[in-house]
Amino acid sequence: MSEPLRTDDWAGEMGQRWLANLDRFESMMEPVGDALLAHAKFEPGQRVLDIGCGGGGTTLAIAGAVAPAGHVLGLDVSPVLVAEARRRTRALAAQGLDYVLADASCDTPQGAPFDRLFSRFGVMFFPDPPKAFAHLATLLKAGGRFDFACWTPLSENPWMGALAEVVRAHIELPVPPPGAPGPFSLADETLLRQLLQDSGYSQVSCRRWQGPQWLGGKGASVHQAAEFALQSMSFGRVVEALEPTLRERVEADIVAFLARHHTPEGIALDAAAWLVTAYRT
Repeated sequence: MSEPLRTDDWAGEMGQRWLANLDRFESMMEPVGDALLAHAKFEPGQRVLDIGCGGGGTTLAIAGAVAPAGHVLGLDVSPVLVAEARRRTRALAAQGLDYVLADASCDTPQGAPFDRLFSRFGVMFFPDPPKAFAHLATLLKAGGRFDFACWTPLSENPWMGALAEVVRAHIELPVPPPGAPGPFSLADETLLRQLLQDSGYSQVSCRRWQGPQWLGGKGASVHQAAEFALQSMSFGRVVEALEPTLRERVEADIVAFLARHHTPEGIALDAAAWLVTAYRT
């Protein structure tokens, strides 16, 4: 891993990177995203806030589950991703959903409190998690349910950890301090449970999901997956700044690593995540 990520990163550069690779990201996240949606068991008529909705893929899926009387609001801090989510929704003529540009850690969107909160990897980047999760509890009705996915420890996620080690064999990568905002900030189950309990939630459960992470999206070639990793992962910014000869060596080793994980369906790397459920006290 390189430097910590913060919510405002997603409002800028990371949001732009996600948009540039949106279809590949959606394909990558599909296995765990489908598992989280099935785990959440949405029902018709519910009002849902989708936190960190990105390009609106999960928002659209939830809207279908709560139709016809329900409604889902997709929320994200990235202007370009909110704009893309709205464009997609218009193109599909989808009903029962809307989007808002806001920061879930401190803003109160219209319609709060909601019956349900949901997030697919959108809650790991808060600079102050206790304050953010306590605020999120105020967006949920008493007894309401919060379902989200977050990554388990980096050691269980070679789709990022092993790739970072390939880069680290050539150069030093900054290591964020424990608990810093980033993909693995909520990986420790004990600390995660305590955070939620201290923030106003009860009946906390963490179910482990394990499955493939299709790097660069399902069907990506080795070179497409390598390009994706360098464009979208945080270490890509470090590699990009290297002098040309060293950069070429690093890129060649990434390609060689990914080639060892090539399958007829794409580049399959192991991944693990928590499917978390909690209720507002």
